[in-house]
Amino acid sequence: MFDRLKKAFSREAATAGAPPAQPGASAFSPVSQWASAQGLSYTPAASGFSVDGKVGGKPWKLEWGRASRKYIKGEELRARAELGVNPDVLVVLMSRPLKEALEKQAYALYTDTLQTSVDPNLPEEMRILAMYQEVGWETMSRVFWSRYALVADDREHAQAWLDPNLARQLMEWPAPAPGAEVPFMLMLLRGKAYLRMQQGPLHMPTLQHAVQVFNAACETALGAFRAS
Repeated sequence: MFDRLKKAFSREAATAGAPPAQPGASAFSPVSQWASAQGLSYTPAASGFSVDGKVGGKPWKLEWGRASRKYIKGEELRARAELGVNPDVLVVLMSRPLKEALEKQAYALYTDTLQTSVDPNLPEEMRILAMYQEVGWETMSRVFWSRYALVADDREHAQAWLDPNLARQLMEWPAPAPGAEVPFMLMLLRGKAYLRMQQGPLHMPTLQHAVQVFNAACETALGAFRAS
């Protein structure tokens, strides 16, 4: 009996000082299997993973891991595509609660009498909200505009990018669908496309749909804004 107790205490002592377990490869095996089936390149990372692919012959990268923006809590799903489209086109679509939160934060900073200069570390999307106006059009449903806000350098650019197919996908998230309060952003800036989304625990249907949305946004941009 004493030998068994000794062994038990030895095991506890060995594990007591061990660091918290990190997600292993098995935690992301569904992502790896899905990427392989789609012909994408999967790479594990210290706290997540990345997936590389192409759309219209242009490279894109999707990453899941620690958030790089303060307004995203927990893990972040982010993507970037080097589209090489017209660099003068600027269109930003984001969840409306996120837009309102960023505008309040920006207003508080700009009206702070103790603030002598604008913080250069502010996320670029906050500066864009301060410089450009929200746009919209009546042919898009009120339900869509209640969930999303669209900011652009030109209304025609926004309409060319946000076509009916992309708008439909943005409203058809798989269950359990992320609510409007979940930070989400699609951005077309300097010839590149970006996606940022808060996604806590990994949910494969949501990840797959986010990739579909991002690819649709890239394809629309490639068709509408070819660099001259």
